[in-house]
Amino acid sequence: MRIDALQYARWSETIFRQMRAGQVDAVHVTIAYHESFRETVLNFEQWNHWFEQFPDLILKGETAADIDRARASDRTAIFFGFQNPSPMEDDIGLVEILHTLGARFMQLTYNNQSLLATGCYEAEDPGLTRMGKQVIREMNRVGLVVDMSHSADRSTIEAAELSDRPIAITHANPFDWAPARRNKRPEVIRAVVENGGMMGFSLYPHHLRGKSDCKLQDFCEMVARMAEQFGIAHFGIGSDLCQDQPDSVVEWMRTGRWTKEIDYGEGSAAAPGFPDMPGWFQDNRDFGRIETGLRDVGMTPDEVAAIMGGNWYRFFAENFGPQP
Repeated sequence: MRIDALQYARWSETIFRQMRAGQVDAVHVTIAYHESFRETVLNFEQWNHWFEQFPDLILKGETAADIDRARASDRTAIFFGFQNPSPMEDDIGLVEILHTLGARFMQLTYNNQSLLATGCYEAEDPGLTRMGKQVIREMNRVGLVVDMSHSADRSTIEAAELSDRPIAITHANPFDWAPARRNKRPEVIRAVVENGGMMGFSLYPHHLRGKSDCKLQDFCEMVARMAEQFGIAHFGIGSDLCQDQPDSVVEWMRTGRWTKEIDYGEGSAAAPGFPDMPGWFQDNRDFGRIETGLRDVGMTPDEVAAIMGGNWYRFFAENFGPQP
């Protein structure tokens, strides 16, 4: 089983066919960065069109059972998520509506302070807001997973401790391996996993040691070390693959409508666009290389299977439905 906990590609038949060629059973796709509720609904509509257009390649995922259905019919289950709480605007009632439409993950922040929590680019992190605490409770109730991938340390730790259900960091790496602002310090990872949460290892070059020149062995050794340190059950892949996106999309992701200036994020003014992916991971057909790399650094077949999809499958099964 192969599950990728985060992609934001420029979707096309080519990519859907690459998913099948790579035997990718499920992908969590970003369908909102800074969109309002109505704009997000239009993105749901676009995906409904793709499901109708390519029924032999993809299907809408709402529960883990849909992954089983996808595997049985040689398709990829698509799960929806937001990298910002903007689709719920300032209305907690929209949390349930968005879950009903098919959303299964929502980040509480995207780099900046939001109405709910603090992003990883802010100088100060006062933690969860009053509204953030209420929204987490509502997300727990309906089965919308709290994602803290772009959130600051204190906010993430508080979310892990407050949430009645496990939270996720869908796409990041350990800070002590690659010191990017988006990567996570040991105390943050510990807080998430001790409360049953999951972390997906990112393949986005700005999150890798050596960036685009990162070696597969180095990445896989990091995965094995993290599994040994924190427990194999809490980790998977969240590639953050942005395949075929034009460089202008990076500007939208980082800048949205909150500033008139260009925010280059982890990049630089000299190279504002998407970085080159490492040679060993260019698209969905390359997941097999990661499996081989994990075996080569000494992980057992069961451990490799857990990292490549088994752990996310269990997490999906336990956390996408209403609270018991």
